[in-house]
Parts: sequence; structure tokens; C-alpha cells
Amino acid sequence: MTGPFRYTSPEPPKSATGEVADVYAQLATDFGIKDATTFVVLSASPPLLTATWALMRESLLAGHASRTGKELVAAGVSLANRCPFCATAHAVLLHATGDHRLAETVLRGDEPEDPGDRRLLAWGKDMSTPQPFPAHEAAEYAGTALAFHFINRVVSSLLSEQMLPGGLERYRLVRRTAGRSLAATVRRELRPGTSLPLLGTTGEAPPWAAGSPVGTAYGALRTAAYQGAGLLGDEDAAFVRQSVAAWDGVTPLPLAARLPERTDRPGARLALLAARAPYRITDEDVAAWRVPPFTDHCLVHLIAFGAICAVERVEAVMRTAAVERT
Repeated sequence: MTGPFRYTSPEPPKSATGEVADVYAQLATDFGIKDATTFVVLSASPPLLTATWALMRESLLAGHASRTGKELVAAGVSLANRCPFCATAHAVLLHATGDHRLAETVLRGDEPEDPGDRRLLAWGKDMSTPQPFPAHEAAEYAGTALAFHFINRVVSSLLSEQMLPGGLERYRLVRRTAGRSLAATVRRELRPGTSLPLLGTTGEAPPWAAGSPVGTAYGALRTAAYQGAGLLGDEDAAFVRQSVAAWDGVTPLPLAARLPERTDRPGARLALLAARAPYRITDEDVAAWRVPPFTDHCLVHLIAFGAICAVERVEAVMRTAAVERT
């Protein structure tokens, strides 16, 4: 493996056309990060790329809830999912908000001083806990959390752990400097819904976000990601769904947990790992499944299927917790 991409070879962003080029253009202006590998890795499937971007944009970047608060939730999700790439990225984005001490506190794994910040970070780590935000901001906070439950799994499965060349992100000064370069973009007020015309799929919006751009984007992502189920036989697809449905939505997959064998059920193994422990995917796991005629497009969709199964399970845990506390 060379570069950030572990198992795929995306087309260079400069050669992109159509909706892929449109997503890259919005990324540059609204996110402030040109050619972000988090999204480039999905470019083999334009519907997945556009829906993932739309969900992140409409929940994390747009809206009226505190950007710092939403970054704390995203950081909590990324820490719980053991995604160092994403955890570091959110530390950089917290630096961009100007809260440098908070950024480094979170990245070290320490507790923030402010009780409100502590509650948001804790909820990101475990969404079965009480929601520490007002009901009118639920779509943005929940959308942010679920977007990164999906993105974490894609990143851990398909990208290296290094956010910057040579692992430069391990230096505090580099993180702070990178954050400052994004400060103007982070402080911009974005108009909700601008990403929705890019969507290549549609789907039912969840009740917690119905009527909002977040809900539209979430429905589109669920539809696009579930297309990956078609890469498995009916028995294996059902096995992955049922295995993830039996999970509590929080506890990491035990090292001793039994997985489908690479030799006879490599697709089920890969999708289940993407859902429950993407950081444990190995070269051998991918090689066992990815034989002709499977392509980059297929691999991205199989990982996305596992990821969306996990996202839906976490969403169910979140909804149950909210009902129990009303």
C-alpha cells in the first residue's frame, strides 16, 4: 500500500466530472478541505459519495446548533469507534473553532472542564445516554453522530490511519496550524439544503429528522448503502443484518468473537467487520473476497452495507433511549 488508500485506486479529483466534480467543489467551499480523502475514497460510487457528503454537510456544517458542540459529538463517536484518523480530524476542526485547549483535551482522551462539553462528548461515545441538547437541535446532533458512525467505518476500512503525509498530524503545532487555516470556513454560516440537488438516490427520512435536509440526506444514504447487500447471497446478507441487530450499539466486538471464515464466506466476514470492527480488516480479508469481477465500486458498496447496518442499529438505540426518557 502507498498513499492514503488501502485497497482502492480512486480517479484523481482533477479528472472528476458530473456530480462527483460538483461534490468536490462544494467540499472545497463549504468544508474548506479540497479533495478530502474521506470523500474521494467513495468516488467509485457517486450515489454513496453524494449522500455521505450531503448528510455531513446538512448536519455538521449547516444549521444553527453550535459547531463546537457538534464537533464534540463527532469526536466522541470517532473515539468510541477507534478511528484515529477521524478523531484527529475533529481535533483539528475544534482548533478551527478557536477552542485550542478543548481540542487537545479531547484528543488526549481527557474529560473537558465544561459540564456541557462533557455531556456532548459522552453522548457521542454512547448514544443510549440522555440527549444533552434541545429537541429543536436533535436533527443536527443526531445527523452528525450517525454521519460519523458511517464515515468512521469507511475510513477505518479503506484509508490509512494517517491524516497528513508522514503522520504530521501527531504534532500539536501542526494540528493547531491546520485548524487556523480552516477558521474562516468553520465560522461561515451555510444555507441548509444546498447539497440536496446533488443526491442520486432518495429514501424515507427518519422521524427524528423528518422535514429537514438532514432527514433527506439520511434517507438517501441508507438507500445507496443498502445496494451493497446485493453483493452477498441472501443468507449472508441476512446473517450480517441479524448479527448487527443483536449488538447493543456500543460495545466493541470482542477479540474472541467468532467471524465467518475467509475461505467460504469472505463477503459476510468483510461486511460484518465493517459494521462492528473495521479497524480489524486485514489485507487477507479483502483479498479473499475481492476477486474478479469485483471492482473498487463493489468493495466500497460492500463496506457501506456493513457500515449502514451499524448506523441503523445505533439509530435504533438512540430512538429507544429517547422514548424511554419521555
